[in-house]
Amino acid sequence: MAIGAVLLGTAGCTGSAGGHVAETVAAWSDTSVNAVSRPMSRGGVTAVTGLRPDGRLETAVYDLATGRRRWSQPAAMAGRLPGMGVQPPAVAGPARAPVVAALEPRGSGRGRATLVVRDARTGAQRWTRPVDSTFGPVRCGPQLCMSEFTTARNARFVALDSATGRTLWSMPGVAEVEASDERRAVVYRMARHPVLESRDLRTGRTLWSFPVERAVGEGVALSGGWSFTALGDTMVGYLAPYQEAKGRPLSAFGFFGLRMADGRPVWTRKRLLRVYPGASPAVSLMAREVDARGGYGGFAQLDPRTGRTIARVPADRAPRTAWWLAFPDDLSKLGFLSQNGRGTAFDLRRGAEVPARGLRAWSFCTVNPAELRIEGHRGFYPIAPLCAYDLGTGRRVADPGPPPAWYTGAVDGWRVWRDEQGVLHAVRDTTTTIPGMYG
Repeated sequence: MAIGAVLLGTAGCTGSAGGHVAETVAAWSDTSVNAVSRPMSRGGVTAVTGLRPDGRLETAVYDLATGRRRWSQPAAMAGRLPGMGVQPPAVAGPARAPVVAALEPRGSGRGRATLVVRDARTGAQRWTRPVDSTFGPVRCGPQLCMSEFTTARNARFVALDSATGRTLWSMPGVAEVEASDERRAVVYRMARHPVLESRDLRTGRTLWSFPVERAVGEGVALSGGWSFTALGDTMVGYLAPYQEAKGRPLSAFGFFGLRMADGRPVWTRKRLLRVYPGASPAVSLMAREVDARGGYGGFAQLDPRTGRTIARVPADRAPRTAWWLAFPDDLSKLGFLSQNGRGTAFDLRRGAEVPARGLRAWSFCTVNPAELRIEGHRGFYPIAPLCAYDLGTGRRVADPGPPPAWYTGAVDGWRVWRDEQGVLHAVRDTTTTIPGMYG
């Protein structure tokens, strides 16, 4: 059951990157849900996709201030690719009257599932739309957007009025919303030669278009993955590499920055890998170098506005034994975690090695998660949680408190995340809105 908002008293500095400390801390947890998607927050509510014991999915919606579960409904997936993870609900509409959009099992009629939009606070149904196949609905400004018929030749991307479900505009092909505000949305059009486009949310008119291969080179592979982050007037893009078979060359990859106003390139850095775990590029851009032969190089911290290297740890400083990357709450150090053994750490400001003993850093709880047993679906895994470790011993830290803000992100000061058991947690210990590791 949910443990309603507990006042934890006057907050000291949490050490979390990118936020301002709140005067008081409120927190809650819900042990009755097995959260498997990203939680999505807006307008005083948070929504997440959970996995029930019988293998069926559900949409669970909570009051952020109290942790009380407002309502839940069965959820479904239709056409979602396993590499994208379980789709979260979308929380859209005006902040004073938000709605939650999610796929639900088809009752009757057309489609493999039904897009159902409900009042975020009461769960009352507002409108529905039959769905054949889709990656799921997302918020785009005050509206909703999604790709439809993603498994068919007549795939299309639609922008929908979040209040009525009316189609505002559509375009052919499959696309994903990467950033949006009240007037426009930047979408990534997935094609043989992918393109970033800024679109007017009301009319669908193209404001600017940028072929991403202009930044990282020809031969981008959608199978490698991507991420885009809006940072004020700059959009930071990342295209990940893909290798068709051992010995074959990697697809084009790297980072770049665009001006949000007109889509003009600002900087580009090819052959750099985004590292995980790690903060959103809007908070701290950490990467690893890869040479022309595919060999791993050093670690570099970039200025996301200019693309310049501001800190570097050479490749020969990494341990020769197996390790995971780990970072402290304030991202001031790069750590190499050796489980149940002594690790090493480097100060990113000075580039010098620092003592690992007693240094607390966050890394993945496991790199071999168990596949989710979702009825009718294979190959899906939950959002990966972080655990705290003592770098000096490689052992987990008992009761470390909430993970850092660079992992969870924050919406109006609230940070929401799932732990290793799928329990949903929330804490309000900052006053800002910042992106987390997953956006």
